[in-house]
Amino acid sequence: MQTTENQNLKTYNTFGMEVFARRFVQVETAEEVPAVVSEYLQQWPYYILGGGSNTLFTKDFDGTIVHPAFHGIEVMEENEDNVLLRVAAGEPWDNLIQYCIKHQYFGIENLTAIPGLVGSAPVQNIGAYGVEVKDTIYKVQGYLLSTRNPFGLSNTDCQFGYRNSIFKQALKNDCIITYVWFKLSKKQHFTLTYQGLTKALQERELPLTLRNVSDCVRTIRDGKLPDPAIVGNGGSFFKNPVISIEKYDELIGKYPDLVAYEAPSGGKKLSAGQLIEKAGWKGKRVGNAGTWKNQALVLVNHGGATPKEVLHVAESIIHDVNDLFNITLEMEINRI
Repeated sequence: MQTTENQNLKTYNTFGMEVFARRFVQVETAEEVPAVVSEYLQQWPYYILGGGSNTLFTKDFDGTIVHPAFHGIEVMEENEDNVLLRVAAGEPWDNLIQYCIKHQYFGIENLTAIPGLVGSAPVQNIGAYGVEVKDTIYKVQGYLLSTRNPFGLSNTDCQFGYRNSIFKQALKNDCIITYVWFKLSKKQHFTLTYQGLTKALQERELPLTLRNVSDCVRTIRDGKLPDPAIVGNGGSFFKNPVISIEKYDELIGKYPDLVAYEAPSGGKKLSAGQLIEKAGWKGKRVGNAGTWKNQALVLVNHGGATPKEVLHVAESIIHDVNDLFNITLEMEINRI
């Protein structure tokens, strides 16, 4: 492990916030995790930081940041239909995507170009273009801080929900994920429920392959989302709200172009980005913070923005969307 004091976290969060951590511990192997827990995480406040792509630091962190930096993708089991992969928490997510494309493993290609590390994927239950990572996770391994014991949770035990899991609820701040196991198909199948993805494939007259689907997803994302290396951002800042059928019927009368999808739990899932745009916030800038010109759901740091400025924009959006639609947006990003 590598330990530094008073670490600048600007390069460890995609918003590019220049905040400092009292202590920063980079974990080089999964075997080091118990020692990290015993030595550093018993008295100080702590936070497990992956790629920093869904995190907004609101101030300096007066404690210990633990950053997993161990990599690896292993085939644990395989038959003619499926493959079981064990992937290290510190593996960049898009590395796993490219590995699966190379070996023709189906299931996560719609999640191409999502920033961050593999260990963060189950926490947030990342999702895009009709696919959620819970659909492919077999189990999650890690280390429980409160008991100092290792754990292994099955897919069901992870209590996955929309952008949610047990790691954001009962086990929040109480575990370090070391490995995520994925069960992927070796039989060709695709999820093409997202209209924009289907349209992109048809317009290019591309055959259905893992590479083509992945490339189309990347192109769509690049057209909507800014590169964090150029414009600081944390990806989608708000969750897409789920409303009742009655509420949807009321709104569709006023807004016939309202985008909506069937929600697994019942009701309708709306596009938070569309609601924000209709509230007049697409591409709007307040000081050094604002929303992205191509996607209102993404809050950005135009350069030198403070956490206070970003939160002011977020709170103003929540107020204006609620005022217009009587819907309260919920932040998806982790505020630290």
